[in-house]
Amino acid sequence: MTPDADDRAPYPTEDKAADFLHRVTPPANTHARTRRCGLYTVVEVLGEIDLATAAFLAEHLDAATARPDPDVLVDLRRVDFFDCSGLRVLCRAETRVRDRGGRLRIVSDAPRIRRLLRGAGLLDRFAPLSGIPGEDGHSP
Repeated sequence: MTPDADDRAPYPTEDKAADFLHRVTPPANTHARTRRCGLYTVVEVLGEIDLATAAFLAEHLDAATARPDPDVLVDLRRVDFFDCSGLRVLCRAETRVRDRGGRLRIVSDAPRIRRLLRGAGLLDRFAPLSGIPGEDGHSP
């Protein structure tokens, strides 16, 4: 995947996120959960994100990016494995956020996530934060 790749391909949850009645935060699943932290919507990602599990993450990101001016943090600190399927979901979510006048940032202090982003040419698009601003003394 390149930064120029078409990351607007629909996922099964996109229609739900676009529908006003479905803008409610989806229930936590085994791979993602959403919470508020001050001004931010934090999507915590857990375990392994690959082709089989990327839709679980997409469900939460679709809801988090559905409203105007979203400020979304994707917390990857509890991820054991993350592949190009996860990158595709992140790219699509970041495009949706930009289209709505907001921003999406990732949180990770893992060297493997930084290497993955660098290898995919996405490190400039997703420069990782080491922690969530406002939590544990991290500045915004």
